[in-house]
Amino acid sequence: MKYEKIRKQVLDAILEAVDLGLIKGTSGNIAVRDEEEDVVAITPSGIAYNTMKVEDIAIVDLNGKWIDGPYKPSSETPMHTAVLRARKDIYATVHTHGMFATIMAMEDEELKPTTPPQAEFAPIRTVPFVMPGSDDLAQKVVETLDDGRVVLLKNHGMFCCGKNIKAAMAAAVYTEEMATTAYYAKLLGNFKPMTDEAIQKMKDLIAADQAV
Repeated sequence: MKYEKIRKQVLDAILEAVDLGLIKGTSGNIAVRDEEEDVVAITPSGIAYNTMKVEDIAIVDLNGKWIDGPYKPSSETPMHTAVLRARKDIYATVHTHGMFATIMAMEDEELKPTTPPQAEFAPIRTVPFVMPGSDDLAQKVVETLDDGRVVLLKNHGMFCCGKNIKAAMAAAVYTEEMATTAYYAKLLGNFKPMTDEAIQKMKDLIAADQAV
């Protein structure tokens, strides 16, 4: 089978996302770029993830053209491939409709970390609502993401990326945790995020591989 390694990474990640409650039904999508060729494995459109096999994962080129697999690629392929074209340091992307990330995306404000592990993914800005699956959304995600790891999508969810699928999934998990913490803290009236200085110090520790 062609591109079995990246297809398996996508399948394993999407099943993990389902188990974690980050993705439900056929919502959300995950993509992994090949390390040697300009191709991307991405979840297919409208297929139940818990019945999916490795060979069901679609293969597209970096412009989103469908080149292999029995099922049509995700409708959000333009968003994933736009980021992968723009960011040579990124090899995996994750889009989920996590409930708390979606709630916090309605605020139009940066989502702030409250614990040290969350600091790695700051700043997390919000992309204004644009129709899902559109080239316009893809471009706005690239612009808002810039050199970061995560953006929220207003009335939609979140988009995360990383140097590999493990890093991209970590971004998705911690962003949902960040959103959950912020939601409940704001509900209780005691939301006190980390300071910008503390966030930067934590990011420096993580970059130096010295984080606890």
